[in-house]
Amino acid sequence: MVTLEKRPSPSRFWSAATPVVAVALTMLAGGVMFALLGKNPAEAIRTIFWDPLFGEFAWYLRGQLLVKAGPLILIAIGLSLGFRAGIWNIGAEGQYIMGAIFGASVGLAVFPTDNRLIFPAMIIAGAFGGWLWGMIPAILKTRFNTNEILVSLMLVYVAEKILSKAALGFLRNPEGAGFPGSRNFNSYPAAANPELIAGTGMHWGVVMAFIAVIFAYILLQRHILGFQIKLAGQAPRAARFHGVNPQRMVVLCLGISGACAGLAGVFEVTGPAGQISIDFNVGYGFTAIIVAFLGRLNPVGILLAGLLMALTYIGGEMASTNLGLPAAAIQAFQGMLLFFLLAVDVMTNYRIRLFTKGAA
Repeated sequence: MVTLEKRPSPSRFWSAATPVVAVALTMLAGGVMFALLGKNPAEAIRTIFWDPLFGEFAWYLRGQLLVKAGPLILIAIGLSLGFRAGIWNIGAEGQYIMGAIFGASVGLAVFPTDNRLIFPAMIIAGAFGGWLWGMIPAILKTRFNTNEILVSLMLVYVAEKILSKAALGFLRNPEGAGFPGSRNFNSYPAAANPELIAGTGMHWGVVMAFIAVIFAYILLQRHILGFQIKLAGQAPRAARFHGVNPQRMVVLCLGISGACAGLAGVFEVTGPAGQISIDFNVGYGFTAIIVAFLGRLNPVGILLAGLLMALTYIGGEMASTNLGLPAAAIQAFQGMLLFFLLAVDVMTNYRIRLFTKGAA
């Protein structure tokens, strides 16, 4: 008989090994899935993980790596602070959408003004939009003790409806011949977010993601607030005795995570996406949850996990195009990563015990 036995203290080995083991198991299970779909599993895995870095078009795809990783890292950093404090924001996708809408609205409201302050104003508006959307579950949690998981998740669908209204209505390009979508920010220099170094994919959103990693590391390692965040998640009762106000912690963490998601949204709409459209959101807010846990809620780990997840995005698109793999299979492959991560993470706090029949 197999049982799980609680460890006296968390295993440091499994805490460090969990992401590596989860990635390896994902490759194995993904290979089986690809084989069942009639594809060569080795070729599929190589296309996803090897070709974007060392293949024929790697010189171009490496730049796309930062484009995809930037929003994932930025959103995941915000989420990780809340997760560490035991505050579960599952609605970053909605906050990402609202950040894009708020930021785009500011830029389009003054079109075609050419002023260097427009882009900074859009960034502030985007952060405010994400923060505001994060405050809804925060206020409901602190005032009425609602579940922030359900509220933040349900608000994603509200944000998607607002996005549709924006693309078809109040932000639609009046010169777009009736087609949905806003003006393209790439042709609006004062509000554009172009590459800072040609061919690298580095834009202001990527820079902000790196700044967020550094800020979060300093906060968690060197600041009293970081200590309070970790204490609130590990020992809530001890945190209260230490003077940590649970309600303030909810507002703070949901506000920070919402603002980070909003920033990711405005940097995306002014850069890679280029415009508000019906299909603007591509799941970054949900994928960032996987990135946060794959990185062990550690800023440096999240940086590496964001690059890895971006690799699966780019490699997955290549596999869909070159090998004919369905997009749903790629999404399932990414979902396997979270599944195995959570499954293997059990070993951090538990060990497997084997008992034979008749043993005492």
